[in-house]
Amino acid sequence: MATLESYVQSDAARLALCVRTIIQERGLVSLPTETFYGLGVNPFDAQAVDRLLRVKGRDDRKPVLVLIGDRGQLPLLAAEIPPMAELLMETFWPGALTILFPALPVLPHGLTAKTGVVGIRLSAWVPLTNLLQVVGPVTGTSANRTGRPPARTAEQVQKEFGADVDLIVDTGETPGGLASTVVDPREPVRLIREGAISRQMIQNVLQTKGLSLM
Repeated sequence: MATLESYVQSDAARLALCVRTIIQERGLVSLPTETFYGLGVNPFDAQAVDRLLRVKGRDDRKPVLVLIGDRGQLPLLAAEIPPMAELLMETFWPGALTILFPALPVLPHGLTAKTGVVGIRLSAWVPLTNLLQVVGPVTGTSANRTGRPPARTAEQVQKEFGADVDLIVDTGETPGGLASTVVDPREPVRLIREGAISRQMIQNVLQTKGLSLM
């Protein structure tokens, strides 16, 4: 079975170093977010990403989003930042908006599904972003086998994955709700998936620049 590690604020630094070590060694960790538990591996390591896809049972033609600890980590993943991405980040980050960026060519094909773009999100949950400022970017796909509902508790993650996950950071039950909204900010700006941030909210922001959402 995976190791369960309770999140304690006073010991957050030790936990972050533990997670970083596992990630660097191609391990798989489950981290809570402001919605569900996610599955995190090193997004720069092709073998780690392949392991994630096998464990999740995910089609390698679907890209995997990445969580970052702050905007300073963007250049590690994104080849450029489109102007509309800047506007969306200023408005909705940190928050439940995944933005598609042109990907650096060194990123694994399993991460981008050979699309040339990478989905990136800055979470609104402060304990997670604090941890990722130490760990660095990690994948953020939901903790579930493909076709099953995402886990809201560490116990659900452990029951679902067992020894396939090396560490589960336990903060209790997460709120659940809608998944993050996904937007491609390259003009014309396109809504890929509507989630916690509505189409109308994004449309309202784009209208300030005279643009419409596709």
